[in-house]
Amino acid sequence: MRLVIANCSVDYTGRLTAHLPLATRVLMLKADGSLLVHSDGGSYKPLNWMSPPCVVETSEPTEDQASAGVTALWTVTHQKTGDALVVRLHEVHSDTSHELGIDPGLTKDGVESHLQALLADQIELLGDGHELWRREYMTPIGPVDILARDAAGATVAVEIKRRGGIDGVEQLTRYLELMNRDPRIAPVSGVFAAQEIAPQARTLAEDRGIRCLVLDYDQMKGIESKRPTLF
Repeated sequence: MRLVIANCSVDYTGRLTAHLPLATRVLMLKADGSLLVHSDGGSYKPLNWMSPPCVVETSEPTEDQASAGVTALWTVTHQKTGDALVVRLHEVHSDTSHELGIDPGLTKDGVESHLQALLADQIELLGDGHELWRREYMTPIGPVDILARDAAGATVAVEIKRRGGIDGVEQLTRYLELMNRDPRIAPVSGVFAAQEIAPQARTLAEDRGIRCLVLDYDQMKGIESKRPTLF
């Protein structure tokens, strides 16, 4: 990876046009050929960029460009679309290259599969007397995360999300409509379980008779949580 800190202006041409006036920015050239232009703000999102497959060409400025302070030009052209990102370098403050090697990738903790496994092991979080029936219960439109029985022996379908939104409630609603047509398991009630549940999703779920359960992942892992438990 090559990191350049320089005073530069940037122009994007192609399917759209965009201009970044002269300012100090970070230019990130990656081994895959991509170029990202960053400022000291905006979190992780670059101001502009060109994704691979692309070609980077360096050229000398014209006489007029040189008189305006341009010392070099980078032209990054997308090989499929023909879009171009032109960087006009003025003063370069830093130019370093680093060999990062192969990245092993991101390992996420607290993904839905982890939550499903923990809730299956701690099925009593659904309420006293609940018992696990099975995980990944297949329906004609996809698998229900957990199927359980309550203290009275009735079927309970649980849909698990990290962040519970309206889409998750709609998904569980479709599962319940199908499952309640099956006399072998009907009647089936629903539980929408997530680490966070949006207020709109909670309102929709409760309006449809679906119970909401907020999962404390740290507590479920046996780590004392600093966040109060909500239900």
